[in-house]
Formats: sequence, C-alpha cells, structure tokens
Amino acid sequence: MRVAVYLAHPRPGSFNHALSDAVAGELRGRGCEVLAHDLCAEGFDPVLTAAETGTVQDAGSSVDARVEAHRREVAALDAMVFVHPNWWGMPPAVLTGWVQRVLVPGVAYKLGAAAGEPAGLLKAGRALVLNTSDTPEDREREEFGDPLQRVWAACVLPYVGVTDVRRTVFRTVTDSTDAQRAEWLRQAREQAAALLG
Repeated sequence: MRVAVYLAHPRPGSFNHALSDAVAGELRGRGCEVLAHDLCAEGFDPVLTAAETGTVQDAGSSVDARVEAHRREVAALDAMVFVHPNWWGMPPAVLTGWVQRVLVPGVAYKLGAAAGEPAGLLKAGRALVLNTSDTPEDREREEFGDPLQRVWAACVLPYVGVTDVRRTVFRTVTDSTDAQRAEWLRQAREQAAALLG
C-alpha cells in the first residue's frame, strides 16, 4: 500500500511530530510505502492564488512545483493520514491551504456544475485523522459541535471519494503525562495498523 502521512504543526518536537513518526514507523514496519510530509518543514505555501480559485473546471497544472508534486502524489495513494492540532476549531493554515491547493478539480474530484454533486477521483478510499486538543471532549461536542469532525468526515474527504474516514482526538495534551502520551502513541500505531485492514 502507498500511504501518505501529512503532518501540520510548526514546532519541531511537538507531540504531533511524535504521532506522525509513530504512524509512519508502524506503516513502514507493515510493508507500506510511506510518503511522510512535514508540511511546515517542507515550506509548503498554503496561500491559494487567484488562478487556483476555480471549483468546476479542471485545475490544470500548478506553477508551484511543490503543489504540482503533491497533486500527482495524492492521486496515486491508497490511504492518507492527517496529523494536526485543533486550533480554533480548524486545522492549521498550512493544512487548510494544502487542501485548497492540492485537492482540486481534475485531481481529487469532478464537478459538472457549481451546484452539482461531486464525483470523487481519489483512489484512496481510507483516511485516518489524528488530532490533538486542549479542549475537553464534552465542551468540544456540546459548545462547539466538534467542527473538525465536520471538516474531515463531512466536508473534505467524502467530497474527494474517501468513504472510510477514521478520526481520533488525543486530549488534553498540554497537561498530559509521559505515561499518557506513551499510551496515545500506542493507540496511534494501532489505528495506523487497522487502516490497512
């Protein structure tokens, strides 16, 4: 299997980095070809250009070589993993920009008309989303409605053809113990393994 792991956290050594490394290591150990991307370290430019704002016509090639490489890569994946914190109920800007610049018409979906239903083009039918948060679960659900669940499992991934979306939130991270983090890393490896089944 060809699996990409997309990490979106700007601080080296963050727990998100540890999660990404654990998942990538587990997948490699199980014989997968793993394409690990630290979007911040790679310098991925998240800013959508005026030429990239179309939603119906095929996007064509990007003048940004890094964006174009990501588009080619995502089209050939069997599964995807996204690792990022919950910041203001959103993924970090680098990952939001990656979605907007990479998951474009003609690469990730086809749309006959602006008001039409999309046809997902990605062959990756499965995705795992691992989030970190400092918001307690009941508050996230009752006060905010778990916006990241809506982003990934309702808005983004089904639109591009990913039908099996799995998501786990590790919380609360800032005051977590070493033992708790070790258990979360074990869970992340277990979920990565399950993604292959």
